[in-house]
Amino acid sequence: MVKLTRTATAVTLALSLAAPLTIAGSATAATTGQDTIAQSASATTAEYPRLPRPTGKYAVGSHTLHLVDQSRTDPWVPTAEGRELMVTLHYPAARSGDGRHARYATTEEARLLVEGYGLGAAVSPEKLSGMRTHSRVGSRPAPGHFPLVVLSPGFSVSRYTQTALAEDLASRGYVTASVDHAYESFGVAFPGKRMLTCRACDALNGGVPESVVTSTRAEDVSYLLDALTGPSPVWRNAEIIDSKRIGMAGHSIGGASAATAMAADRRVDAGINMDGAFWEPLPAEGLRGRPFMMLGTDDDMHRPGGRDTSWNEMWPTLDGWKRWLTVAGSDHMSFSDAPLITEHFGLPQTPLPAKRAVKLTRTYVAAFFDQHLRGRPQPLLKGPSDANPEVKFHNP
Repeated sequence: MVKLTRTATAVTLALSLAAPLTIAGSATAATTGQDTIAQSASATTAEYPRLPRPTGKYAVGSHTLHLVDQSRTDPWVPTAEGRELMVTLHYPAARSGDGRHARYATTEEARLLVEGYGLGAAVSPEKLSGMRTHSRVGSRPAPGHFPLVVLSPGFSVSRYTQTALAEDLASRGYVTASVDHAYESFGVAFPGKRMLTCRACDALNGGVPESVVTSTRAEDVSYLLDALTGPSPVWRNAEIIDSKRIGMAGHSIGGASAATAMAADRRVDAGINMDGAFWEPLPAEGLRGRPFMMLGTDDDMHRPGGRDTSWNEMWPTLDGWKRWLTVAGSDHMSFSDAPLITEHFGLPQTPLPAKRAVKLTRTYVAAFFDQHLRGRPQPLLKGPSDANPEVKFHNP
């Protein structure tokens, strides 16, 4: 499968680190105490970026898990004690104002990301780490039984880059699990004051194939589903998750991983790839009729016949409901929090305004999961919309 690697442009950033729960095999619980920050009374919107307000009817809670799969060897650091994940859960909360605002990032995580993208002169890690979120740590869940959506980030960035999407889905009545896969981002804080950096970056630069990332992430997702929906779930509020309705979406290589995870695990009912090249073909049985959507840039990369040939090759092998959508004016990072950050810090912008990029991503991702996890038909997914002229439908 031939494809092109897209370079992540400019910026994306910061991690939402709430009250971690450590599990190792059968699991023991431990709280690190690094879960929240009080927003400074002197902070203004001129000083700190702010995520757009979620659009659903629910308030949003957050909680973070530290998971360790001791049955596997980490492919990037074989001497590590198992395969580690950091996972932020966002979920429908019973009421607003319950708990303190969830932290977007630690300053050190933001510093490593800014350094990784060479943005030291333009972006303040302190201000970036103070991004205002709309979720609150430890809020009491709303009553109900909600679908689960796993979110996997792009390569070298972290789970916090999809916080705007995660919070919005939670406000609409989903539990979201945003995953940091160990050693695959510039810097992620783990319990014990450990900062894990991007060992995988060196490995891929040294010739290790990208398919190692997607296959490893697929295993990560299966382990995560065991931990959240198995007989002994690691989250005390796991009863609100409907284990019969599970989706996955990802950005860049995280989107490619959604397809690989679906092929490997029948529990994942629906998937979305946001602007990622596919690194592994589907097996002969495809996705066994499950729905999949490709959402990308409207340019010579991800239009039909584009330079990323993996989309053209994947399309006929998707054997269920499917859509190929592109968004005019977007770039590779438009499907993350990056546009909000670049706008705030005065970095170059795409023709698609930041808030519009976030709104379109939220709208089409939610419509997809509403239709395929909730059984609510969405006219928006039938074809072009006058309300969203940027979104193009393709059927090569």
